[in-house]
Amino acid sequence: MYCAGGIIIPDTAKKEPSQGEVIAVGPGGRDEAGKLIPIDIEVGERVLFGKWSGTEVKIDGQDLLIMKESDIMGVLTDVFSKKKVA
Repeated sequence: MYCAGGIIIPDTAKKEPSQGEVIAVGPGGRDEAGKLIPIDIEVGERVLFGKWSGTEVKIDGQDLLIMKESDIMGVLTDVFSKKKVA
């Protein structure tokens, strides 16, 4: 398999995104002017993220991932509970 950019990713390397529950959120990031940009993710939400996203840490014996909001691919919602029963 040839790739114009020089990167080859075999089919075996394609993985489903991982998911997890947000247990803490910081205040947000800052733009170039120093203005605080709040995070759109909330504690308790289930999120999807890539296999190599974030930094693994161990705090009080618990394995955790610390990641930027930009590493989050999406937020999982319970769409079935929002549907009206006919």
